[in-house]
Amino acid sequence: MIIIDGNNLLCAVQESAAGSEGIGDIGMCRIIGRYVRAVGEKGQVVFDGGGPPDKSAFDNIEGVEVFFAGLGGDADGVIEDKIKADTSGPRLTVVSSDRRLRKAARAKRAGAIKSEVFWQSVQKRLNREAPRKEPPAKREGLSESETERWLEMFGLED
Repeated sequence: MIIIDGNNLLCAVQESAAGSEGIGDIGMCRIIGRYVRAVGEKGQVVFDGGGPPDKSAFDNIEGVEVFFAGLGGDADGVIEDKIKADTSGPRLTVVSSDRRLRKAARAKRAGAIKSEVFWQSVQKRLNREAPRKEPPAKREGLSESETERWLEMFGLED
């Protein structure tokens, strides 16, 4: 499980030089969803405050649950509660540049990573070169003229 300080990561995303300045909270959560699926994890993103009035865009992001701390609430308190309640120990990773949250994670023997470093690993993982597609000829087979040429070469023509 990866628990992410949403506003903290969003700031890191928007400050990164990788052309990420146009990414908003929903876009970031979708990217995180792709990442957690790629690494075989589940993720939780916690944002400060009550969030937008219509939160439906956050509902169907595969692999990621999105939480809002509530009006006047902050994500740090919610994340600290999640860390305290977690029983997975080393299988938990907390993403935040907030020292207090990283310290709380380490106290539970969980992993802790700064937002900037995490975003770099997300980008690196998702930007890996896609596997090369096999040539169409492999599925389509040889043309008639190629087949005749091979048959002739091996002395198998009639």
